[in-house]
Amino acid sequence: MILYKTIDKAVSAEQVIEKSKFIAHVSPANTKEAGDAFITKIKSENKGATHNVPAMVIGDKFQIQWASDDGEPQGTSGAPIVQMIVSQGITNIVVVITRYFGGVKLGTGGLVRAYTSSAKLAIEAAGIIEIREMESFDVKFDYCYLNKLQNIGLTEDFSIDHVKYTDIVNVTLSTVPENSENLENILNNVTNGTAKILNRKVLQTR
Repeated sequence: MILYKTIDKAVSAEQVIEKSKFIAHVSPANTKEAGDAFITKIKSENKGATHNVPAMVIGDKFQIQWASDDGEPQGTSGAPIVQMIVSQGITNIVVVITRYFGGVKLGTGGLVRAYTSSAKLAIEAAGIIEIREMESFDVKFDYCYLNKLQNIGLTEDFSIDHVKYTDIVNVTLSTVPENSENLENILNNVTNGTAKILNRKVLQTR
């Protein structure tokens, strides 16, 4: 199950619009504190900029949506960035658009387009990834069953993520939660009921 979409890495992207330079900085951020720290860092690195417009969306349900216009006309920069991010279904992201004014005023509509297009450039460069919910099983069984389980894994909806060889085989399997019961049945069938599940947990993964 896809929980949410976010970006893969922190990047910057730049464009010039009517002689103004717009530098978009984006980063993954799982908490407001992480977002605030990134904003402080970018502002510190660009103290001479005309504006450093920050925006963030945090939480798997977009619980935190925050932005500032940083001196631009109200509603022309920060808020449109947040709206664009939410409309694309992206979260756990912080954005700072640094603007060096080039002497040409863009007007209200021009500012909205400039800031949102700059944010989009950086988001595309960062890469959008999907965070999914998976269930993980740590299992042990006899060696003689490993090849058969590996062959079944080629066509069934689970993966063998780790194999450790001791006096028996210890493997870590993962699947989507709705397939967990089917995976347990496969383990029982393959190992004639001798497989032992040592641990199981639900986790988030890309």
